Amino acid sequence: MPIDARRIHRRRVWLTLLLLSSEPLMAQTRPAEPNYDEAKVPSYRLPDPLVMADRQPVKDAATWRTKRRPELLALFEREMYGQAPVKPDVLTFKTLESDRQALDGAAIRKQVSIFFKGLNDGMDMVLLVYLPAKAARPVPVFLVPNFQGNHAVAHDPKIQLSTRWIGPNYPGVVNNRATEESRGAEASRFPIGMILKAGYGLATYYYGDLDPDYDDGFKNGVHGAFDSFERGRRPTDAWGAIAAWAWGASRALDYLETDPDVDARRVILMGHSRLGKTALWAGAQDERFAIVISNNSGCGGAALSKRAFGETVAAINRAFPHWFCANFRRYNGREANLPFDQHELIALIAPRPVYVASAVEDRWADPKGEFLAALGADPVYRLLGTEGLPVKQMPDVNQPVHGTIGYHIRSGKHDVTDYDWQQYIAFADRHLRSSKPAGDP
Repeated sequence: MPIDARRIHRRRVWLTLLLLSSEPLMAQTRPAEPNYDEAKVPSYRLPDPLVMADRQPVKDAATWRTKRRPELLALFEREMYGQAPVKPDVLTFKTLESDRQALDGAAIRKQVSIFFKGLNDGMDMVLLVYLPAKAARPVPVFLVPNFQGNHAVAHDPKIQLSTRWIGPNYPGVVNNRATEESRGAEASRFPIGMILKAGYGLATYYYGDLDPDYDDGFKNGVHGAFDSFERGRRPTDAWGAIAAWAWGASRALDYLETDPDVDARRVILMGHSRLGKTALWAGAQDERFAIVISNNSGCGGAALSKRAFGETVAAINRAFPHWFCANFRRYNGREANLPFDQHELIALIAPRPVYVASAVEDRWADPKGEFLAALGADPVYRLLGTEGLPVKQMPDVNQPVHGTIGYHIRSGKHDVTDYDWQQYIAFADRHLRSSKPAGDP
């Protein structure tokens, strides 16, 4: 379908969904201070993921796959994350370094540039890969984007130091550039030894390789490289930064599919915070990811928007106007008007396993809203023949639940801890230590 015709078709789908939404078109006023009181959560009704926009019920897997899933995907794309380009035709890979005796012989380390336009013109992302040296290959791999550059995930002097813009206030960053002092600054979130010992590899990329995390009018990164709009006017459904970071996850998987040491059918995508939002959106779009994990992703990720608890749609759009497409701003303070919610984003990953994790002290991310979103996706998982989420009530702290949908709320703050990783490895073991990945068609 030509691009213009596709946009017209998606616009018609969006208008139909909006007009048929169960929520009235009414304004809502939200207080400036975040709400942390359950008694003040507004009444809301979640849209049913198994009811089409024309009110027809989804009664079988075929209808979900051929009709409802594409309908929901198009809605999230148009109204929230934006439309990203397809895989580049000239995608190329260049091995920068390979060491089969890394980390004192415990790992194979690879550093690979992924060029998006087939040229050594700087428009690339660097993927760092660690694989267990003694495991039978090919091995399953956790793919985890990072916040501070690949060099920050381990105290390994052989990792290439990032030359990209890096956010302020990170250890060892001077004038938004990495220094030698920034090596290993994010290592606590990447327990490489634990991952390798469990028989998994770790692949990571710096999200700033795709797009710097500040509002620059989408001039830098992949937006500047790929955007080409008529008269220079950016459409209101053009991709934001989260869509760009998610697009990068798929390009990393493109490379992993070519690496004979990696079992690309068993790649687990995990992200924390804004990169948890990224993981969910990437996993919803790209069905090659075997498992998707959201760690403390909150608003715009796993948490229900209609609860307006902690971070709200208005708060996130005002603080980070570059994260989503412009259309998402129309729901600032008007969550009741959303024709979808995040339980349907999780449902788009079905029937592949998905894990949602929260933290007690991370009220800004709304742990209860994250659990309720996982629960709201359960009917889709069950329709597709899986066990879904095995509980109906939010579990106690540090009492993980592992079904095809997994969930835990742990003690502590907004972070990635060893406890989280212990659950993710156990979850991956449950679903991937078989003849084929769970949910594999």
